[in-house]
Amino acid sequence: MSFDRSIKIAPSILSADFANFGQEIRAVEEQGADWVHVDVMDGHFVPNITFGPATCKAIRPHIRGVMDVHLMISPVDQYIDAFAESGADFITAHLEAGPHIHRTLQAIRATGAKAGLALNPGTPAEAAKGLIDDVDLICVMTVNPGFGGQKFIRSQIEKVRALRAMIGDRPVHIEIDGGVDPTTAPLVAEAGADVLVAGSAVFKGGSVSNSAPYGENIRAIRAAAEAVLR
Repeated sequence: MSFDRSIKIAPSILSADFANFGQEIRAVEEQGADWVHVDVMDGHFVPNITFGPATCKAIRPHIRGVMDVHLMISPVDQYIDAFAESGADFITAHLEAGPHIHRTLQAIRATGAKAGLALNPGTPAEAAKGLIDDVDLICVMTVNPGFGGQKFIRSQIEKVRALRAMIGDRPVHIEIDGGVDPTTAPLVAEAGADVLVAGSAVFKGGSVSNSAPYGENIRAIRAAAEAVLR
């Protein structure tokens, strides 16, 4: 998987039709999605329960591109192998999810998957400083994790800017998760983000039988983000 800093749109299937994941995934990829984002929640680390490794394994054959698995769970380590075996390309763990995040990141990379580090809104950028060389992606939560459709937290823009400065020329993606739409996308893109997770902003107005709105939504987010990079 080659690295580049072009804008990538990663629809979150948390906003898709749960009864039609396979068709929904094919639809958003055909409409221009770059990655597919899977929000795994345990009802403990965050106040919601979503998917596990079995779901990831079931949807993997439908994903032609990157499967980006975001673990909002605690503990993490004993589940890493199962998510890697399900076909995850990226596995992201929260810095706040356990006492030994360095060990967790090493364990993710040991499976052959790319390692991601997620930071909650209340966690400063400086907390990631000693881990930059151990990650392939840093996910900045721009909402409090647990539910889709929340309002974007604007204070996180400066965190993105600080992380981009820390990363320098290292091949590390900055991902934004929460409240991404054509209004907020350019704010985080200008600050240095390149992977934009969007749920309701992608899936609104469309369906498996009418997927054209997915493409319109994806193009609108991408165009808004890319406009500030020209």
